Amino acid sequence: MTATPARRPRSECGAAFPSPLVMLSVIAIAMAGFTFAATRDAPATERKITTAAATPVETPEPTAVQPTKKPKPQPVVKRGEVYVEVYNNSGIKGLAATTAAKATQVGWQVVGEDNWYGAIPASTVYHPQRLQAAAKQLALDLGIARTALAVEPMKMDRLTIVLTGDAA
Repeated sequence: MTATPARRPRSECGAAFPSPLVMLSVIAIAMAGFTFAATRDAPATERKITTAAATPVETPEPTAVQPTKKPKPQPVVKRGEVYVEVYNNSGIKGLAATTAAKATQVGWQVVGEDNWYGAIPASTVYHPQRLQAAAKQLALDLGIARTALAVEPMKMDRLTIVLTGDAA
C-alpha cells in the first residue's frame, strides 16, 4: 500500500474576499489618492459665516394681513320689468297714490294701488324670494327701511308695498 500524504488542517483565522470586492476597494483607494494629490495645492475656499446674533438685522413688525374679499356681484335690477302693488294701511288719504307716483317716476312698473286691512308694524316692501334684490332696491328708492318675504294673500310674482304712514 502506498501512503497518502497527510493533510494539514485549515486555519480558520483567514477570510477569502471575492475578487469584485477587492477590485472595488483598490479603485476607491486609488481615486481617493488621486483626489488628494489634485487638490492639495488648491487655495482654501472657506468663507466666514456669521450668525444672526452677530449681525443685527431689523425685522419689521408682523402686520395682520387681511384677506382680500372680492365683492359679490350685485344682481342687476331692471325696474321696469318688476311689477309693484302699493297699499295704504294708514289713515293718510292718498298715501298709496303718492307713493305709486314716486315709484313710477324712478322706473318701477306700478300695476295697482289700494287700501290694506291688517296689522303691519312699519312700512314694508314684501317680496317673493326671487325678487329680494329688487325689493331692497325699491325700498332704497322710496326710503322704506323694512323688507320681508311675501305672505298670503300677496301675489308671488311682484313686490307689494304696505304703507303705515311712517314713510311716504
